[in-house]
This record gives sequence, C-alpha cells and structure tokens, in this order.
Amino acid sequence: MTGQNLAFTMLDQRETSRYSRQILLPELGLEGQQRLKNGSALVIGAGGLGSPALYYLAAAGVGRLGVLDFDKVDESNLQRQILYTTADVGKPKVHAAVKRLGDLNPNVLIEAHPGVLNTQNAMEIISHYDVIIDGSDNLPTRYMVNDACVLMKKTLIYGAIFQFEGQVSVFNQPQQDGTRGPNYRDLFPEPPPPEMVPSCNEGGVLGVLPGIIGSMQANEAIKIMAGIGTSLSGRLMIFDSLDFTARFLKLKSNPDNPVSGSGATIHSLIDYEEFCNPSHKTEVHLKEIDPAGLKELLAHGTRIQIIDVREHFEYTADNIGGLNIPLSAILENVKLIEKDIPVVIHCRSGQRSAEAIRRLQPLGFTNLLNLKGGLARWRSESGDD
Repeated sequence: MTGQNLAFTMLDQRETSRYSRQILLPELGLEGQQRLKNGSALVIGAGGLGSPALYYLAAAGVGRLGVLDFDKVDESNLQRQILYTTADVGKPKVHAAVKRLGDLNPNVLIEAHPGVLNTQNAMEIISHYDVIIDGSDNLPTRYMVNDACVLMKKTLIYGAIFQFEGQVSVFNQPQQDGTRGPNYRDLFPEPPPPEMVPSCNEGGVLGVLPGIIGSMQANEAIKIMAGIGTSLSGRLMIFDSLDFTARFLKLKSNPDNPVSGSGATIHSLIDYEEFCNPSHKTEVHLKEIDPAGLKELLAHGTRIQIIDVREHFEYTADNIGGLNIPLSAILENVKLIEKDIPVVIHCRSGQRSAEAIRRLQPLGFTNLLNLKGGLARWRSESGDD
C-alpha cells in the first residue's frame, strides 16, 4: 500500500495529450485534470458495477485506483462485466482487472486487494483512498462500507442494480457548512430480509444496465475528485431501463442515524451478517454444511438427499445432481422432501437455500442442512470453476 500522495504531481506532456479532450472542457481544464491525477479511488467489487467504473476512472486519469474483489471470472459474468474476456474465465477478477486497466492506461497506479472485505481489514484499506465506490451486491457489505466511510470521513459513491432498474447516490460528502451529506443508513435505516434483495445471480439483470449505473458512479467520482459540478449528495436517482425514465428522491440526514446522528451508538464496525440477518442465529437455527463436509458424506456412502432450489434453467446449465425444486415451488413439493435422512439444500450462493429452509422448518423438518456458499463455493473448492 502506497498511502495517499503527499505532493501535488503535475501532468507531463504525454498525459496532457492523452487527456486533451477533457482538458478542453472549461469546467475541468488543466487544474481539474491535475486533481484527478493526484486523486485516488477504491472500487469495492470488480463485477457488473465495478467493471465500467474502473474502466472510466482509469481512462479519465485518476492517479491511483484500488481494486477489491474475492471472486474468479465466471463465463456468466461476461454478459455484463466488461473488464473480462473469455480467456479470463477461471482467473481471479482482481488480477485480470489489474492487467486490463494497466494496458488501458499505464499512467495510473493500480493496486490489487484480492480477498473479502471484512470488519478486520475494511478501515485500513479504505483509509488510503479519497473516494470509495461501492460495487458490492449484498447488504452486509453495503452497511459495512457505509459505516466505515462515515467513521473514516470518506465520500461514498453508491450504486445498485436489479433486473432493469438501477440506483445511484453520493453518501457522506462534505457540505459547505462543514457537515456531511446523508449516508446509506439515512436511506435504509434497517435492512430488509435478505430474500427481498436478491443478487443478479438470483434475480437476473439486463447486461447493459450495470454499464449505465457503473458509468454514473464513475461520473460522480470524477466530478468530486476534480472539484466540478453538483453531485448526487442528498438525492437518490432511480433509473428504469425498460421505459428509460429517471426519478430523483430527496434524502435528508436522520438525527437518529446510529453511525452519524447526534446520539450515534456505532463507533466501530459491527457484525454485519448478524445485523442484516438476525434470524440466522436466533429464530431459524439454520444448520449448515460446507462443501468438504458434503463431500465426506458422499465419499462414505451416507444416505442423504440433495435439493437444488435454483430455477430449472440454472440447474440445466450446471448442477451437482440431486432433486431440482425451485424456491418458488418449495412448499408445493413438500412430499418430495425426506424427513428421516439428512437433506442438503443448495442454490448458487446460499441465500435462496437458506430461505427455503426457513419456509420448511415450520412444517416439522429438523434434518435440513444449508450448503455454505452454495454451488459457487462447491465449484471453487473443487478446483472445478
């Protein structure tokens, strides 16, 4: 980690030529371009949103970019994650992204952060960047990134996508009066149930949509670092790609916000998995098995039942055997589910299978096991990506 630039670095002649079309803009000019060169941004998640954001930030000449991701490139990513090609399938996204961005603009320092962002490393990583761009696709990470940015006094560029709709806003930006703008907890004080916020892997997404929303996130980051224009701070933009409309909702800071309000109670990062899904440990008593445990059961010939709750087209494309009962039809097919032997339920990531277990347990099932990490982790740990 290099840390933030302490000295203002001037553009050289080649950079002035490379960025000439931006420098021609009177609102940005040479001074704004130099600010970009001396700026830094961390993109959390190098997937659908992170791909276009990283591309345009690198192309625009942001001096230092951090790329954080734990995943590998999957063929299903290529429909929307434009940083990668077919040749990258199976490679860590971070490494493929660093290579592609370096080829695009060798003047930009690209810093790789392979692995999962968690409460142990989030504050340290985030502290080294001026602007944070959230391209994650799960609630615990969104709340953790928000809280870390508030505690570290960092501006956060928020983006979210689902099917045909996307959202963009700017959180925790410094205001003229010395305060900071609204943050994610002002928009969503409490997390909804996880099953109400499916990821792209579970709910689908139009391939071009993350390109639109991720580019908007890059646009906001560029404006903030260059010191131009008016950001989306205090506003949430909701874009519908089906009818090509955009709505804007006004956001206000909540004095009762637990991380930024007058009586704030959160002064360090918390357990975000528990915060976003308290029933995981209390009400439901979800039992889990990891891929290694399932493989051991299969190797010993233990009589078990495996149920895949993904949609039929997902099952047809890739499966590990077992019975396919989509989550939406799980209660209609209770008679097909064994009660006297272990039943391992899985989806792609573990969210839909956990919801299936929540629906089945009140019917007297005590033998259900959720496959941790789902098919994605099974493939990863099998070296069979």
